[in-house]
Amino acid sequence: MTLTLYNTLTRQKESFQPLEAGKVKMYCCGITVYDYCHLGHARTCITWDLVRRYLQWRGYEVQYIQNFTDIDDKILNRAKQEGTTMEAVSDRFIAAYFEDMENLQVKPANAYPRATHSLDGIKRLVAELEAKEYAYASEGDVYYAVRNFADYGKLSGRKLDDLQAGASGRVETDDPDSQKKKYPFDFALWKAAKPDEPFWDSPWGAGRPGWHIECSAMVRERLGETIDLHVGGSDLIFPHHENEIAQSEAATGKPLANYWLHNGMVKVGGEKMSKSLGNFTTIRDLLEKVDSMAVRLFVLQGHYRKPLDFTDEALEAATNGWHTLKEGLLFGGNYGGKLGWNLDFSPLTPDANDFTKQFRDSVDDDFNFAEGLAILFELAKDLRRAGNLLVHQGSTDVSPDILWEQWQTLVSLAGVLGLEAKSEVLPEVSQNGLTDAEIEDLIEQRISARKQKNFAEGDRLRDELKAKGITLIDQAGGGTKWHR
Repeated sequence: MTLTLYNTLTRQKESFQPLEAGKVKMYCCGITVYDYCHLGHARTCITWDLVRRYLQWRGYEVQYIQNFTDIDDKILNRAKQEGTTMEAVSDRFIAAYFEDMENLQVKPANAYPRATHSLDGIKRLVAELEAKEYAYASEGDVYYAVRNFADYGKLSGRKLDDLQAGASGRVETDDPDSQKKKYPFDFALWKAAKPDEPFWDSPWGAGRPGWHIECSAMVRERLGETIDLHVGGSDLIFPHHENEIAQSEAATGKPLANYWLHNGMVKVGGEKMSKSLGNFTTIRDLLEKVDSMAVRLFVLQGHYRKPLDFTDEALEAATNGWHTLKEGLLFGGNYGGKLGWNLDFSPLTPDANDFTKQFRDSVDDDFNFAEGLAILFELAKDLRRAGNLLVHQGSTDVSPDILWEQWQTLVSLAGVLGLEAKSEVLPEVSQNGLTDAEIEDLIEQRISARKQKNFAEGDRLRDELKAKGITLIDQAGGGTKWHR
């Protein structure tokens, strides 16, 4: 099956054809580093981590770049509040970002360019646009002339005339720089320096870059004039990505990206999760309560283009789902020795077996990870059943060879999704300090209590045994089996 992607630019699914066979150039608009990342950021970062991992599993060599916006009004405001510098704020929250991503099992990008480290490329691009009459200087600022770019609005589907009619004069009222612009929707490429703010020298005077020009310059500097995949949150389609296209394509005369992909927002109570609304949960706060793999699973269970509702019920479902997958992933370490397995193996390729082929076919349809995930649950449930039989009966009705293939496949596909279970010690080898005779005695006490209808005491004894790693299995005939 051919990999198909929904291209925001064309508003339809298209077969994926990279610029260079076997290689993918991929750019993700990263975060503005003025605070800790929230679950909305987690969804974006996990989504494109999944896409990158999947492309690599499919055999592509992926060059993945994600930027940091490290100069911005929000960063400057935070620095003023804390009595520190823009650089100190940025460095602190970049370090926090890497901690959060490591905890979420998000693989590092190939590079993380920062706006402040890309100023030469930014100024060069602004100068090119000015020379081609797509930009003009005005009182120390430089603005992009949107009316000079005939394709403006092609990504978002917005038309300038409609935007102007819809604004009804509000743009000039809300925009303190409106008097400097030739047209209300022109946007800043370079901003003149303000008192007590960082600035850099430029041909237009001291100042700093606008937000949109930063990504255009970093894409060009790191990946070239045209790339395969440009990705990010759907809130960036307009104006950020629209403006990136206008800048880059006016300068080069070439497409900025062949495919534009956007993930849906995380919502709380029907509203987008964001710092500005104050309805966000930081990643680190969430990970104090929920396993990081359950968070990945929460993101995986919805299609990447659709909104994701953040609720306690959804997180609980993801946590329960992770427990199921985790049991399956730990099957080899827990039972492989009994089945005579050598646990060393290379991750399976897409054509390895029917399961991997089904997974590939599902995900090839516009990165439908949710449908692919169903295959992992099927495998995990089969392995969990086999594990229960091995514990309770000492054998299973499925051959070790079939179980080996299922476990190999589950571990391989989980690796594609960045799901990893840490090894655990089974209760049967835990040191609980109870002899077999002591366990049998407690079980007899529980049976006696239950016969006398003292169910509270029976439950207490069961819980006491459970706390010491002893699981009880009540039999239909009235007896009770147990295992450590």
